[in-house]
Amino acid sequence: MFKKVLVANRGEVAIRVMRACRELGIKSVAVYSSADEKALHRFFADEAYYIGKADPKDSYLNIEKIIDVAKKCDAEAIHPGYGFLAENPEFADRCVEEGIIFIGPSPEVLRIAGSKVDARKKMKEAGLPTIPGSPALESLEDAYKWAEKIGYPVAIKASGGGGGIGISVAWNENELEEAFRRSKKLGENYFGDPTIYMEKYLRRPRHIEVQILADEKGNVIYLGERECSIQRRHQKIIEETPSPGLNEEQRREIGKFAVKGAKYIGYTNAGTFEFLYEDGQFYFLEINARLQVEHTITEIVTGIDIVKNQIRIAAGEELRYKQEDVKVRGHAIECRINAEDPITFLPRTGRIEHYRSPGGFGIRVDSGIHMGYPIPEEYDSMISKLVAFGENRLEAIMRMRRALYEYVIVGVETNIPLHLAIIHDEEFVKGNTHTRFIEERRIVEKIEEFMKRYQRMQEKLDTVFVERKISEKDLIAIATAIAAAEEGIEKNIWKAIFQLS
Repeated sequence: MFKKVLVANRGEVAIRVMRACRELGIKSVAVYSSADEKALHRFFADEAYYIGKADPKDSYLNIEKIIDVAKKCDAEAIHPGYGFLAENPEFADRCVEEGIIFIGPSPEVLRIAGSKVDARKKMKEAGLPTIPGSPALESLEDAYKWAEKIGYPVAIKASGGGGGIGISVAWNENELEEAFRRSKKLGENYFGDPTIYMEKYLRRPRHIEVQILADEKGNVIYLGERECSIQRRHQKIIEETPSPGLNEEQRREIGKFAVKGAKYIGYTNAGTFEFLYEDGQFYFLEINARLQVEHTITEIVTGIDIVKNQIRIAAGEELRYKQEDVKVRGHAIECRINAEDPITFLPRTGRIEHYRSPGGFGIRVDSGIHMGYPIPEEYDSMISKLVAFGENRLEAIMRMRRALYEYVIVGVETNIPLHLAIIHDEEFVKGNTHTRFIEERRIVEKIEEFMKRYQRMQEKLDTVFVERKISEKDLIAIATAIAAAEEGIEKNIWKAIFQLS
């Protein structure tokens, strides 16, 4: 097993990986930018190194700086988290060149997964069902030919896309040229790859994904499926497991598809095979060759720590589970809490003045924020993940409602009212979800009502806070308390904590 792992990420996912390292007896190393000088992940790690300015290209996307830190601190492995360099084959290549273990798939697999055109081709060869679509489009004329062949509406997609970026829908011939040019430009601007392709646009599909684990000895298992149909602007905001739209036979079918695809391309470590589901038919969509944001809910219902298994697999260990060992119990839902306007979805920045996360039975919060923390404008708007578990889906929904009202975040606007509007919707409660749910159920029109409800609850809870600033000294005291706890030195724990009073 590794003695030291560098976590090449920030925020809640960095802390999530560091927690796994701590439980495995591994020292963790943080990297941080100028925007994250007071970020919790910097103080949570055993070691921390400054790597550059706030702009990601100067810090979290700077491959050479991260490699230099890993060599300087003698880290044997690097965990990339998700986002930033997590699916970058060049980064994985550099790790290999320097004798550092990349905790993730091989560079070759990352290249396949990173091109949606190549991934579709490989999965079709493996026998997985795919959405009717084109190869890479060479020209606008080529696009018109394929659209006529496939039939409108069609989706033009950036081959290197992710997070819903680079997708444009043409409902008819008149909209095709604009969709073609928009996706091409987005692919170039966001991913450095103007390659685009076309797929038949499914009007109301469910978005269902399968979590897999694969070791380097050829063993592959799936850990059930997750439904990710609740999206805004093609980006997931609520996920749940198991899917309310599948029966047991369908779950086994989609799980076998994922395992078959993973084995065909020699996939190792953790990953997700994504599908669209409509009218009783699954269609392969893409491979996410990394840890997923929503891995939390799979961990809750299976009891399997995905991050610790990532680390064990990278260290050369064989999977500790066979497929028959994987049991799903109960139901779990995750809400992505974003710093954004709940109606326009525009990102928001600000300083967190008051913060109290929800708790109680069946609640998990993965977060990298704290009182006094300024939300940087340079990074993704997601600030935490709220997870609710129940014996059944209804209990999970009711527990999530309760937890959302308990969640106190003052000083920056969040999308909590959006989540409340969704999970109170009667069709959501019935499990009738699909990728156009927010638009068709006119959720945005209902948000104002829940903003008022949430505000009233917040005002009650806010009275327990005393206005004060959190200084760097306070954060160091918190980190000292954590370190003392690890050593079991009780008097130092209380000494550090009382420095905050």
